[in-house]
Amino acid sequence: MGALSALEEALASRWEAIWARVLGRDPVELLDALRTECDSNAVVCAEGRVLVPNAYDVALADEIHDELTRRGGRVGQVITDSLVRHAERHGYEWAGPLAVHIARVSDVPNGRYHVASRVMPHVNAAEFPHAG
Repeated sequence: MGALSALEEALASRWEAIWARVLGRDPVELLDALRTECDSNAVVCAEGRVLVPNAYDVALADEIHDELTRRGGRVGQVITDSLVRHAERHGYEWAGPLAVHIARVSDVPNGRYHVASRVMPHVNAAEFPHAG
């Protein structure tokens, strides 16, 4: 691991530790669940090329959603940034543009959060006929 990668890893760990202290353990567990989801669905397409899903759905229980959003609107950005760093560290390629959708769900299976991923095809506006 190069010096720059080690520094990035250390900074990411510090950020997550600070976030955990401020908000409790759920955010760190949530980030770990997203990374695991990414790793579990990685597909080796060719030597040196590993694709991972590009769409992640995060269902948060009411109290977790309230706690995270009370701290500011950057929750989605923090989650997205964490996934991007994880993919870069492992040399993953996204199957298309990365999208993270966070939803408030009253009936989450484990009572805190649920994470799922899928490949969402890239849609180009040029593919749609122009109205006129």
